[in-house]
Amino acid sequence: MEKLPEKAEKARILIVEDDPKISRLLELELEHEGFLIHRSSTGEGAIEDYYSFQPDLIILDIMLPDFDGWEVAKRIRRLSETVLILMLTARGEIDDRVRGLQSGADDYLVKPFAIEELLARINALFRRAGHSAKAVLQIGDLRIDPQSYQVHVGNQEILLTKTEFDLLLFLVRNRGIVLSREKILQNVWGPDFFGTPGVVEVYMNYLRKKLGEEGKKIKTVRGVGYTFVKDRE
Repeated sequence: MEKLPEKAEKARILIVEDDPKISRLLELELEHEGFLIHRSSTGEGAIEDYYSFQPDLIILDIMLPDFDGWEVAKRIRRLSETVLILMLTARGEIDDRVRGLQSGADDYLVKPFAIEELLARINALFRRAGHSAKAVLQIGDLRIDPQSYQVHVGNQEILLTKTEFDLLLFLVRNRGIVLSREKILQNVWGPDFFGTPGVVEVYMNYLRKKLGEEGKKIKTVRGVGYTFVKDRE
């Protein structure tokens, strides 16, 4: 069995599969490889678990009891351009594969499958992504550790609240992309937040002040939203 790269070992994987035997098998195998696992058996549950679990990769079946995996992929892709999606399904026709990829999946594996091949594909997805979402991010003088919730600018630790940290991490993971206030609210505050989009501006100002010079990389795109400008890393 191929060993996964160290930087992918602590990533979070959401398994969306309505067959409890397959779901449990995947959970056991992936936990053995060092991943953090959460399972869901419905499309609606998958969307809710995306918000609460914040997976780095989603293993997604097509045939679900409420709505299909293609719809799940489309909805999640609208929320995130960076989360990895691997479709795992018995539907192996060319049209099904094409539809899966067009829906936002990054890869497609047909059942029955070998665990070794699944692990190799997960390995390849993380490798192409360049880093695990749980790896330390270093952007210029800014250093973010998603596991310890620590942020440093140079040698100075910057103390952030949980919401400030989540907001900064979301901006940095999507650096160079203009993010609307609505998209930021969905991903940082979650679908159950009933406040106004103005809270985003308030927290952006908090971050800019706390980060000092690095905070200048958070740019307002008037009438659209915000972006964290790319820098040489």
